[in-house]
Parts: sequence; structure tokens; C-alpha cells
Amino acid sequence: METQSPERTAQLPQLTEPRNPGTALDLDWVRSVQANRSAIERRAATLSGRRSVKKDYQAAWLLKAITLIDLTTLSGDDTVGRVRRLCSKARQPVSPALLDAMEMPAITTGAVCVYHDMIETAVTALKGTGIPVAAVSTGFPAGLSPFHLRLAEIEESVKAGAEEIDIVISRRHVLSGNWQALYDEMKAFRAACGDAHVKAILATGELGSLRNVARASLICMMAGADFIKTSTGKESVNATLPVTLVMIRAIRDYYDRTGYRVGYKPAGGISKAKDALVYLALIKDELGDRWLQPDLFRFGASSLLGDIERQLEHHVTGAYSAGYRHSMG
Repeated sequence: METQSPERTAQLPQLTEPRNPGTALDLDWVRSVQANRSAIERRAATLSGRRSVKKDYQAAWLLKAITLIDLTTLSGDDTVGRVRRLCSKARQPVSPALLDAMEMPAITTGAVCVYHDMIETAVTALKGTGIPVAAVSTGFPAGLSPFHLRLAEIEESVKAGAEEIDIVISRRHVLSGNWQALYDEMKAFRAACGDAHVKAILATGELGSLRNVARASLICMMAGADFIKTSTGKESVNATLPVTLVMIRAIRDYYDRTGYRVGYKPAGGISKAKDALVYLALIKDELGDRWLQPDLFRFGASSLLGDIERQLEHHVTGAYSAGYRHSMG
């Protein structure tokens, strides 16, 4: 069977869905939002206990998951060579031999996510592929640098070629209930991004309660976030199923009221293929198939791809390969 070239155009967000323009700040709506922790945790606990999809169906879902990965390197020892290898992996995340065995065309990851200093390297390495470069910004991961510098960092990253900007909110605004300040901050970040899509990182492990997570999600969407994202990956608690349930229900409520779809990105701690399947099942159940596309859902991950490759190789050959055969660089 003839396969597509790995140079095929990726599905870019701005080509498939109208951007969320935001709304006026509605504090009555925000204050009405509650979160029943026990009910949320019971619902989340049922997900991992379900019988997973098997055989060809599992392989198909895992291939879908690959197309939704923001392949990420955010280490202090990142080098040009490492980022180039990561980009090469993003262009061809699965062995052509495995794809041929499954009669699948070439696929790519959803994006590559790097620090500002590595944007130029990533943009050059991904030229012609349609794979967008995402950059973390605004004093990532703490978000405590001076405000004017956070705005300037966004602008410099966009100028360098980043098509997506992952910003971090000021957690203190949430913890003190200063919703106006959070709204104004997010509006300013969105404006600084210009045409680049903005993902708002809530750092949910530091927000204190699921109710705060729900309210912060809503505020960021009101202020024009294109995505809401759980974590920087640097907190002690990152993406969890209860937090995911709260955030995607906030997305659903926002869509019901405004007609605008906002994307979701769980990040940090999702490293196993079986975990990816659970997240995809939850998105399908709560938001529907439309959200299972790269313009509305991403995994923030680095090691997840390696485990998915191992599962796909087992599907094709009946044997698991060593983890080192699937390194990210």
C-alpha cells in the first residue's frame, strides 16, 4: 500500500476552528461554579477500571494519541542537537515498517514544545512539515518575573516563529480570589500572542481546590485562551483525572454558553500508553469526537511516545522491544 510522505501538512488550529475571542468578565457565572470533589473522584475512578480497547482498535487509538502529542523538551541541558533529534522524531514518530504492517499512512505529532532559545532551531528543523512549534513563556514555570518582561517574552517568541505560546498564570490571583486580576493578565497575554494560539497553564497542583481549578479555567476562557492546560510538568502534582474532568466540563459549559470551542492539554506525568487511552476515552465521553483532533486536544509529554511505540511494536510482532530503542534523543 502506498504511504504518504512524512512531510504532509499537519492540522493547524487556525485552519480548522474559529478562535475563542473571549467574553466580558462575568463574575456571577464564576462565583456560581462549584466542584463536588467526592462525585468527581468517583467518576474519575470508574475510568481506569473499564475494560480497555484491544487489538486493532487499541492500535488505532494509540496512533490517534501520537497525532495529539506536543513532543516536549524543557530541560536546562537542552542542546541544539537534542532539539533537532526531537524534531526528527516529531516528523516520523513511528517506524515506517510498523506503519506499513498496519497499512497506515505517515503521521506526525501535534507540535514540538521548547524553551524560547530553541525556537529558531525547531522552526528550521520542522520547515515544510506543517508541524507547529510551541514555546513556553511568561517566566515558565513559576510565572513570577516582572509583568512587562513576561509580555516581552511572548512577543519575542512569536517573532522567532512560535505558532503556539504556553503561558503560566499567576497562581496568587486564584488563591486570593482576585478574578479581575487573572482576567486582565490573561487578556494581556492573549493580546501579546497576536495570531499565535495561547495555551493557559493553570498549574492545577498549586491551586488548592477543584473549585479553584474550575473557576480559573472559566476565567482564562473568558479572557480568550485557545487552550487550557493542567500543568507545567514541574509541579509536585501534575495532570490527574479529577482535574481533567473539572477542566473539560468547564470547557463544555463555556461552549454551551458561547458557541466557541476551547482546547484542552493535560501535561506532566502521562507516560504510559494505557493512561493515554483513559484520557482519550474521557474526552470522547464528556466532549465528543470533535475534541479528539489536534486543534482541540494535546498531550504535553516526552516519554509517552516511547511507550506507545513499544505497544504498537507488540501489536505487530507479538514481542516488546527494549525501551532504549525508542529514545527521544
